Amino acid sequence: MRQIAIYGKGGIGKSTTTQNTVAGLASIGKKVMIVGCDPKADSTRLILHAKAQDTVMDLVRELGTVEDLELVDVMKVGYGNVKCVESGGPEPGVGCAGRGVITAINFLEENGAYTPDLDFVFYDVLGDVVCGGFAMPIREGKAEEIYIVTSGEMMAMYAANNIAKGILKYASSGKVRLGGLICNSRKTDREDELIEALAKKLGTQMIHFVPRDNQVQRAELRRMTVIEYSPEHPQAEEYRTLAQKISENKMLVVPTPLEMEELEELLMEFGIMEVEDESIVGVAEAQAV
Repeated sequence: MRQIAIYGKGGIGKSTTTQNTVAGLASIGKKVMIVGCDPKADSTRLILHAKAQDTVMDLVRELGTVEDLELVDVMKVGYGNVKCVESGGPEPGVGCAGRGVITAINFLEENGAYTPDLDFVFYDVLGDVVCGGFAMPIREGKAEEIYIVTSGEMMAMYAANNIAKGILKYASSGKVRLGGLICNSRKTDREDELIEALAKKLGTQMIHFVPRDNQVQRAELRRMTVIEYSPEHPQAEEYRTLAQKISENKMLVVPTPLEMEELEELLMEFGIMEVEDESIVGVAEAQAV
């Protein structure tokens, strides 16, 4: 069983990418479980065709204790027999959402969710690796294979580099490794070249370039993955290809994160960030003196 965590900047499309990739794996006969690690509980909606399933934390609050919770209460089965669990989080403005991730994963382990027949477990994790709770899947050695969803936008690349720093931190004391970058296209200039260059500097690969296509949104409006909604569409084939690449991937590395200056140089090289006008900088410095 391979345990995979998907990280990336908030809003980059992690949940959509994860669910479409999992549907691709299911379509080639793989047995998969998704563990949603986001308080929004939207990591499984396309697989279950539902707005949101009951989360571990919702039911813990309702019952008063995790000891009274049963696995059947929180695990649902959706498209392709994919098992789905959502950790959930605290009520808005109260407590630590990362704590929900820890509670959920511990509960799943103790109640036999990780069955021997599973080929993959995917953790769809909120945002950046800045909080110990959200880093839990890699900190505790649950997920040993990480994929970062990014794009050619500046902040998405900053986030990818920060996540690589988090992986490096935990790689020394565990088996966690970076499997590659998934470019979820935003149609920026030379986007595929830029992410290939970033991947090379990080010591990894761009495992797949997912083109932007409105068929993804059309499927989401019906709470379905593209693979289920329109299996013959070219975008469905993109996700099947990504699934196959992940299934066959052997390139798992300890990343080499960039210093901020290196990242900015890369952004300037590809025209994402403008080169500073040194004459203006010089005038400003002179005025400051």
